[in-house]
Amino acid sequence: MSILSLMFIFVPLVVVFCGLWNFVSNRKHLLSVLLSLEFIMLGIFWVMVICLAKVGIEAYFTLFFLTMAACEGALGLSLLISIVRTHGNDCFSSFSTLQC
Repeated sequence: MSILSLMFIFVPLVVVFCGLWNFVSNRKHLLSVLLSLEFIMLGIFWVMVICLAKVGIEAYFTLFFLTMAACEGALGLSLLISIVRTHGNDCFSSFSTLQC
């Protein structure tokens, strides 16, 4: 394998692991967690496009994946809006597990 093809696989995997690291380590605000989830989805999409392009069936599956990622983003933003309206901010420290 050439260096370029290894780089095309290595860079998206680094993107996914950086997103996972940010998701695990930085849990102060809900918005930063949602952004790290979208960053992970972008990296997974990049890996899927590269791997499925070699097979030749990337069009429909990647469009389905993008649709699910957009639905996940919309659901996360709607939850963020409802939490900000009820609690006033998106900090995890202000949430109480005893409240409904």
